Amino acid sequence: MHQAKGAIVATAVIFEERVEIPMDLRSLADFRRWALSDKFPERGRIDYLAGRIEVDMSPEAFFSHGGLKIELDSTLAQVVKRFDLGYVRTDRTRVSSVEADLSAEPDAVFISHESLATGRVRLISKAGAEGEEYIEVEGGPDLVVEVVSDSSVTKDTKRLPEAYFHAGVREFWLADARREPFLFCIHCRGELGFEAVESDTDGFQPSAVLNRRFHLDWRRDRLGHWAFDLREEPL
Repeated sequence: MHQAKGAIVATAVIFEERVEIPMDLRSLADFRRWALSDKFPERGRIDYLAGRIEVDMSPEAFFSHGGLKIELDSTLAQVVKRFDLGYVRTDRTRVSSVEADLSAEPDAVFISHESLATGRVRLISKAGAEGEEYIEVEGGPDLVVEVVSDSSVTKDTKRLPEAYFHAGVREFWLADARREPFLFCIHCRGELGFEAVESDTDGFQPSAVLNRRFHLDWRRDRLGHWAFDLREEPL
């Protein structure tokens, strides 16, 4: 079929007048090259899952998402720093895996020193960058965190966990504070996918990756808004 004379060929998709997605992204490799370039948008979450480019420009809910996320992230970061286990990064840290056909930006990522030393996970620099300007993680991180939002429920609870499993992620944390009863669930690797770990008699959930156990509490703060406390103890 020949292109009609004078026909206009689309070269990009403009999403909400803020994100321009090139039309020639036909594979994970194409997407990763774009994500590592200066042309990649600085706002919004843009993930690649099994041939689909998923864009989320929704604002973050102040308490149910932002408040819970910072509590999980900060506690995780404190544990990792205290025991010198590796690195915790949040939000715009891109995780890519050829095996899982995935390139996503989780709410938090933990990468151990061992995973980097053995090459199980590699750090990828921005195109044309010099020094240590790493902006992508290739492989399966030791731990990934996702906090559910209204705009991405199925993605957070089904599509991403499946992709993270195929990427080789060792442990997956899922949290949801949109409505009571709130959810905090640690998942370990099973034979076919992630499986929720069993809580102990005190209601704590074990993390084999961190060798600690965790329990999420919630309460109303002085202004009546939900606040969260992630407690951690030795296994």
